[in-house]
Amino acid sequence: MRVLLTGASGLIGRHLIRVLVAQGHRIVCATRSGRAPAGCEAGIDVDFTRDTNPEVWLPRLHGIDAVINAVGILRERRGQTFASLHVATPCALFDACALAEVRRVIQISALGADEEAHSDYHLSKRQADRHLMRLPLAWTVVQPSLVYSPDGTSARLFTSLAALPLIPLPAGGGQLVQPIHIDDLAAGLALLLSDTATERRVIAFVGPRALTLRAFLTELRESMQMGPPRFLVVPPWLVALAARVGDASPGSLLSSEAWGMLKRGNTADARELRELLQRDLCPPEHFIANDRRSDTRVTAQLSWLLPVLRLSIALVWIGTGLVSFGLYPVASSYELLARTGVPAAMFPFFLYGAALFDLSLGIATLALRRRRALWILQIALILLYTVIISVRLPEFWLHPYGPLLKNLPMLAAIVLLYALEKR
Repeated sequence: MRVLLTGASGLIGRHLIRVLVAQGHRIVCATRSGRAPAGCEAGIDVDFTRDTNPEVWLPRLHGIDAVINAVGILRERRGQTFASLHVATPCALFDACALAEVRRVIQISALGADEEAHSDYHLSKRQADRHLMRLPLAWTVVQPSLVYSPDGTSARLFTSLAALPLIPLPAGGGQLVQPIHIDDLAAGLALLLSDTATERRVIAFVGPRALTLRAFLTELRESMQMGPPRFLVVPPWLVALAARVGDASPGSLLSSEAWGMLKRGNTADARELRELLQRDLCPPEHFIANDRRSDTRVTAQLSWLLPVLRLSIALVWIGTGLVSFGLYPVASSYELLARTGVPAAMFPFFLYGAALFDLSLGIATLALRRRRALWILQIALILLYTVIISVRLPEFWLHPYGPLLKNLPMLAAIVLLYALEKR
């Protein structure tokens, strides 16, 4: 078939393209940039925040046999709303499919988008699902559970949690989840294109069994060969408070809605998907492949170790700045400046200027999202300080507290952060 895939650059879209191409389908990828990802026959520029009229979609459906809508967001931000991305634009697309007599439409919804839905995320998905169901189309609504993919955001979150020395468990971690591996999800979606038995049906795409959040994190930790987990039970009121704080941060995965959906649970019968695939589903203990265990473990550990390292470096700069503002005797600071060759008239400028600069470096280390130039600046400044002190105050190399020797691990830590900083 010639398939129009929306959300082609997303997690599900990227994996689905590979499966569909391998089966001989031709893919027209709809993305915000219009660029065709690898494997696509063509790319078209779409904007789900504005393409809310069926007339906009009709020309795009010329020669299209099937449509798969894989667009979805977990949180609203920067003009991307549930009302547009989950409801208005998908409904316009579905109406255009009916007018163009597209042979098959697959809507990727969400498990929980049912009559008991209460979150805005689930309610918006359900609204689009219901609209599609009323149209004269061969449709299938797919409701995936939590999707595990090695390159997925949620997978990185859960492996990072599982790798912590002390794993926080919201309200004890008894919430039920039924995660599905991305390979099972993509394979099932591909089969739906030609399976007439699944027309005009809602199918839950879930993993082989339901398990508690505690058990899921334990499975991931054991897969990374990290030994028995140690848990810290976080009381519900504290989770709710953290979720409200997360509401104010668009980039946070924890929000009041997410906490509400987790408490509700995310499970269903896996029989229909198993029958569609005609094989067993990948269990959570096999989510991390044997040849990926070491890499996954290191990545998961770095995900929390690097922020800790960045925080410690920031505190060094901030502490140095505060101490130089007067916590250390100013007269003693002036004496050190005199020995480095600074004129007496310039003492206040050099002392308080350097203190303010150190303080700014610490704050920037915490606040900036792109820090490659900042790491280079810090390395250069530490080297400069080291050279000046080595020439003018060489006794600090032999000081019992090792003030200059400690520059070596500081430099090594900053070089590590620079090397691992995302470009």
